[in-house]
Amino acid sequence: MVDFAPGMTLAEQFRAHAGDQTHLYACAMRSMADDWEAGGPIREVCAGYEMAPPRLMIQLRLLAGIFRLVLTDRAPELRAFYPCLGGHAPPETAWPVMRRVVAEHVAELHRSLQVAPQTNEVGRSVALLAGLFDLVEAAGLVRIRLLEVGASAGLNLLVDRFYVSGDDWEYGPPDSPVRFERAVQGPVQPYHFGVTSRRGCDLEPVEITTEQGRTLLTSFVWPFDLHRHRRLAAVLPLAQHNPPVVDAASAGDWLSGQLRGAGEPDELTVVWQSVTRLYWPEAEIAAVDRLLNERGAERALGHVSMEYNPSGGQPELRTQLWLPGRASVRRRLLGTVHDHGIPVRVNVA
Repeated sequence: MVDFAPGMTLAEQFRAHAGDQTHLYACAMRSMADDWEAGGPIREVCAGYEMAPPRLMIQLRLLAGIFRLVLTDRAPELRAFYPCLGGHAPPETAWPVMRRVVAEHVAELHRSLQVAPQTNEVGRSVALLAGLFDLVEAAGLVRIRLLEVGASAGLNLLVDRFYVSGDDWEYGPPDSPVRFERAVQGPVQPYHFGVTSRRGCDLEPVEITTEQGRTLLTSFVWPFDLHRHRRLAAVLPLAQHNPPVVDAASAGDWLSGQLRGAGEPDELTVVWQSVTRLYWPEAEIAAVDRLLNERGAERALGHVSMEYNPSGGQPELRTQLWLPGRASVRRRLLGTVHDHGIPVRVNVA
């Protein structure tokens, strides 16, 4: 997670995100910063966003907008710089070409700044699976009603359709096209469970059955992270068959409706989230926490979260469990997770 100081200009945010890295996006962000300060086309694209807070990640929105131009063959001159498309050109030479593309598509790229990052990292399903094992063991319930807040396209809701293995265990269909081998480090006891229903919410859900939706997801995966593109390419055909429903709603409002009532006595409702609190206002965070505690007094309820600790470091994998008749909530820190989900490092026995 990048550390941004309060009051940074857009140029300073771009440079902070780039750091001293040398990949395509780092080179582009440093050049974007220079261009913004010089009053070039980047300044024109970002007009009205001069005071945008770092949490909006304007640089990622803009780079994804440029990537969509490449993916839809409207900037073929940039393909040579995108490794996922077979390009091998040196990233430090990309900016003059990218700047011309930006200047030719100012209006469209300005509109792209309204599109929040929609990186549906399917590798994070491994963290969800480790959390589900922990909750199933503690609750003694194997019928799971799975709910995801901030679900994007809902790819992680398909966790039981993926193959995952650790050092001495495996889970899921062996012939699944989505495979995470030796993806969990540390002590894990697998438990078989059945997902009785799955549903998610997002402020702007991505429709995975459309070409536009698939292009949008692809555009937010950094073009030189080839392993992430391979994972996304593997899951997209699987997700198009009986895709999960993702409702357009905020987390608090949606959970209020989804968790209404006592629930089935032999079913564990599990709420799952991954790297979403970073983008939520404080009121939304408080609303979700309040709902979980209130509804946990009424039903068997589990919570799996993969979120950054405010003090920094890698995302933490945590579980919470509410069971009828228990006076206290069971809370566990299971371990840490890579930003994109793999590996999951479990630190509890």
